[in-house]
Amino acid sequence: MPREWSEKVAAALSRPAAQQPPWPDSGQVRSVSAFLATLPPLVTPEEIRALRRQTARAARGEALVLQGGDCAETFDATREHITGNATTLLRMAAVVTGGSGLPVVPVGRLAGQYAKPRSDSVDGLGLPVYRGDIVNAAVPDPRERVPDPMRMIEAHRTARATLDQLRGRFAGIHTSHEALLLDYEHPQLAVDPTDGKLYGTSAHFLWIGERTRQLDGAHVALAELLANPVGIKLGPGTTPALAAEYAERLDPRAEAGRLTLISRMGSGRVRDALPALVDAVAATGRQVVWMCDPMHGNTRVSAMGYKTRHFDDVMDELEGFFQVHRALGSHPGGVHLEFTGDRVTECLGGPRAVTEPGLSGRYESTCDPRLNAEQALALADRIARLSGRQSSSRDTGTTVFP
Repeated sequence: MPREWSEKVAAALSRPAAQQPPWPDSGQVRSVSAFLATLPPLVTPEEIRALRRQTARAARGEALVLQGGDCAETFDATREHITGNATTLLRMAAVVTGGSGLPVVPVGRLAGQYAKPRSDSVDGLGLPVYRGDIVNAAVPDPRERVPDPMRMIEAHRTARATLDQLRGRFAGIHTSHEALLLDYEHPQLAVDPTDGKLYGTSAHFLWIGERTRQLDGAHVALAELLANPVGIKLGPGTTPALAAEYAERLDPRAEAGRLTLISRMGSGRVRDALPALVDAVAATGRQVVWMCDPMHGNTRVSAMGYKTRHFDDVMDELEGFFQVHRALGSHPGGVHLEFTGDRVTECLGGPRAVTEPGLSGRYESTCDPRLNAEQALALADRIARLSGRQSSSRDTGTTVFP
């Protein structure tokens, strides 16, 4: 990496970084990161630029981004599971584009969503909390919960295998994950000699989570440097001034589709909290992709102790998101979901009306609850109807982007 870029990256990484694991051996972390830096990139700058062109269309109101997949990918995910998730994403995209008349950009939570931010450092058993397979294991064993930097190498290997599978049958899907673990992201930065820009080659699209979006933090500083399309999660505590500052910091050149703002308000807050943010960002002159994450603001714990979400709450937040944009004359550019093609019973309600006692039937997530395929497709149908109202005056065809 050229010295100029190395110095900028070093300055960004010198800032405080939230949600990093307490590695027991910093020397081993450096060795692993150095090894990762020798490996071929998982995705290429050319592929990233292709996605940038598509997110630019979404920012201009000419397309929709449909992003989704597992809450937390695991290293032992089977080819059948990956196929099921990718198939579900493309089926949802076909439903949305067919009903809305807008092209759909499918982006999977695939090939990298191995790290998870956590609210507490220990779990209910008093063990170090599970932070995703890239850090430790989900099994309740004290030895397996010790953060192990060697897992970053396994994450890269697993991501490569997943990408190899996608590039066969599912070439139209771009990959994404939360750029949480900086010791994994840093060694995968690369400057493309064709344009002299810095790319994060661990995924096509990278986002910053609600817990790591501190303006003076390393995550925001690093995202500022990247040529990738980047996103940031905005909860109900986000002020209009803060949303505007994110837009100006993360999209300094006002490039359409460079920045995606992912609102995660909760069904009870979206209608009153979102409008001021949309107005404040519009006043900056930025053409961002406004995306709705109707999952994370609607999480609850069932009477039996399962973390869950109700399908009706997810649907209601989506409807509120579209209502806000319709009222303001802005474009609701995408939806961010956690789902799986598997027949899980993790979210309440939906087509087969999963009940609280029924959650125990097939609750398989290692972290947050996911919609099953039936619930996801029902939601896609609703997105298509809502988007159709937005785009009724447009004639854009029914293309799913390759």
